[in-house]
Amino acid sequence: MKITFLGTGTSQGIPVIACNCEVCLSENEKDKRLRVSVLIEHLGKTIVIDSGPDFRQQMLRANVQQLDAVVFTHEHKDHIAGLDDVRAYNFKQEMAMDIYGTISLQNALKREFYYAFDEFKYPGVPELKLHTVTDEVFNVAGIPFLPINVLHYKMPVKAYRIGNFTYITDANKIEEKELEKIKGSEVIVINALRKESHISHFNLAEAIEILIKLKPKKAYLTHISHLMGKHDVVQKELPDFIELAYDGLEIMV
Repeated sequence: MKITFLGTGTSQGIPVIACNCEVCLSENEKDKRLRVSVLIEHLGKTIVIDSGPDFRQQMLRANVQQLDAVVFTHEHKDHIAGLDDVRAYNFKQEMAMDIYGTISLQNALKREFYYAFDEFKYPGVPELKLHTVTDEVFNVAGIPFLPINVLHYKMPVKAYRIGNFTYITDANKIEEKELEKIKGSEVIVINALRKESHISHFNLAEAIEILIKLKPKKAYLTHISHLMGKHDVVQKELPDFIELAYDGLEIMV
């Protein structure tokens, strides 16, 4: 299974106007982060987790010619805003896009993209086929996904385990029974917003603490704000088995 980090950044901590901090001015491409998302390629199928505002740019940058499904973690705007652009795949593949998410997520999509769910649709709007995610294992294009419940402050968010790979974003609390679902994963991706504490995201120390407890062979940090600091500087501070992910990073699991 091939995993491509389409985006490793966040809207958190990004100023509305131009930022003159050393991270934003860095010439290192690893410091240039689009909103968080991953591409999964396995058994001839291509799946994206989350479609944030940068979705179109990410698909073009990664030259994604086929997309079989979009799986969502939760309904915050920085994770759903780009969904409209699946219409290009509708046109090319001549079929509706399979969309996986909780009922809460589906209700948010129906509000944000109401025109895609109208009884009488305007020609060319996205064609979406909704599938409900619960706590049970479900198959996406024949690939089993195990949902893991995490908390984003008080908001329920879905993390996912696919085989020996676990993907966690927008979390600051994971109950013990949910940690049990993650144990044994060879590769774990987890959010780490910054070094300072945050009300709804793990900070760097908290993410490292969880990873040391879970003991994967390899781990990657994502959902990184510029407040974390420069990639190359932070990387030197991490345990050997943990890497700061960056846009375009490809791994095999």
